[in-house]
Amino acid sequence: MAKPLRSLSGLIDLESAARWGSFKLAAEELHKTPAAVSQQIKNLEEELGFALFLRHPRHVALTEKGRDFAATVARVLGDLRTKAAALQKSGEECVLRISSTHSFTLKWLAPRLTHFTRLHPDIDIRLDASDRNVSLEDDSVDVAIRYGLYEPGDPAMLFSDRLVAVYSPDILPPGRSEFTLADLRSLPLLDEGSNVYWDRYVEANGLPRGGYKVSRGYSHWGVLAQAAVAGQGVALAAFSIVYEDLRRGDLHMIAACPIPYTSGYRFLVNINKERMPKIERFRAWLADEMAEMQRALAACSPAPEQAPR
Repeated sequence: MAKPLRSLSGLIDLESAARWGSFKLAAEELHKTPAAVSQQIKNLEEELGFALFLRHPRHVALTEKGRDFAATVARVLGDLRTKAAALQKSGEECVLRISSTHSFTLKWLAPRLTHFTRLHPDIDIRLDASDRNVSLEDDSVDVAIRYGLYEPGDPAMLFSDRLVAVYSPDILPPGRSEFTLADLRSLPLLDEGSNVYWDRYVEANGLPRGGYKVSRGYSHWGVLAQAAVAGQGVALAAFSIVYEDLRRGDLHMIAACPIPYTSGYRFLVNINKERMPKIERFRAWLADEMAEMQRALAACSPAPEQAPR
């Protein structure tokens, strides 16, 4: 009847010595003396009842049984190390590191992250607002939201954005409850650095060309939205960026046809963390929030038969 192993000491020494083919090199790796490694393996051989190494004057070599047993030990130790590493990193599942562009973070993500943390109070958020490129191959970032050209069918694209004309209700004249398309000629118009989209907006809504005061441009969507909130004029802004301001009533939208925009926000995931539960939870929450915003955009966009001519 085979004797059971009563001690696991020596298995790590065996795996190291078998891998290096040397007691001396194994001792260096394990921070032991060669004699200590040799003694551990000798004790293991006595317990097993068969030789693991052939000992020659200047080197050692695995026996046939030693080679077979060492391969099993290496596999089992590998599984143990993998499991230990996973358990040591279990706290990783409780921290979600998000990198998002300045405008999207300021105007959309940060104001509603409490919705996510209420659903998942066990996840600690680390939010970095930055427009710079980030590595999606190391542990510093789990997910990134980045701005770029819109590509139809791109699964990473978060939202099919539209440009809408918005203004602060504080600039309404006494007795007026809203501005209309007809008021645009008399109001200062704000944009994100180029008036080309105002031209498209005017055309899409059947307004006469020329005579508009497109006088102020801003470098970021977030800054443009804040300028509109401050009452500096009517901004042609991405709906996603002004969505929260519209919900709160800090901005009003002119009833008109929104126009498509050529860029949008993408949801990117660290290639090493794609299937982690925290990523799946955040992705699902983000999809729900985006679907709600898409419905809000559809609700405030006139039907084709109602669109201005």
